[in-house]
Amino acid sequence: MYFETILSPALLPQYNLSRKTVIVIDILRATSSICVGFNSGVSLFHPVANPEDALVLEQVGFITAAERNGQKLQGFTLGNSPFDYLNTDLNQKKVAITTTNGTRCLHLSREADEIIIGSFLNLNAVAKYCKEKNRDVIAFCAGWKDKFNLEDTLFAGALAQLLSKDFKIECDSTLAAMDLFDKAKSDLSGYIKKASHAQRFERLGIEKDIDFCMQLSIYDFVPKMVGENLVL
Repeated sequence: MYFETILSPALLPQYNLSRKTVIVIDILRATSSICVGFNSGVSLFHPVANPEDALVLEQVGFITAAERNGQKLQGFTLGNSPFDYLNTDLNQKKVAITTTNGTRCLHLSREADEIIIGSFLNLNAVAKYCKEKNRDVIAFCAGWKDKFNLEDTLFAGALAQLLSKDFKIECDSTLAAMDLFDKAKSDLSGYIKKASHAQRFERLGIEKDIDFCMQLSIYDFVPKMVGENLVL
């Protein structure tokens, strides 16, 4: 089995997703918030390309969640902060969600055999899932508007380290991600605060989201795309 890392959606055309498990990673914050939502009882997430599509689904019983450039859009029930989904009555609710980067990557991954959600919050569960599936894996970093980012790459490195005894790693981007995680792991939250996304959060006054999203393996489940929906 092979483990590869796509460091940005702009690099996706260089990779073949067929017959592989793709792990979509958007640490700050889509994949983290999706995990929190499932832990709070959400029955499914339906990722959509734009806010207008989410509002259409509101008419048939969906809760709407929309974020652009780090901010919740007006007129939507939820944004993209993990705290929007924490201690909230979401039991058996369906959520139509659109975000700047993460939901876009879910749509871009359609050629994969399966698509799962990765975050630091469910890191160990994702590693266990990959070992049991016995299939080549691609860690797909959502980045920021097609650019490389630190936080998603750190997760790819953390996951690769957990899988290094079971998967062949001959991919330079994965090796670089592993080295980066080695440097950062003693103070993951502190390290990530130098990242451009963290600085953007500081300007928006939402720094608390960073520390939450950097918690390790507090959930033991793996959300997966089934048809058009993310489910457990």
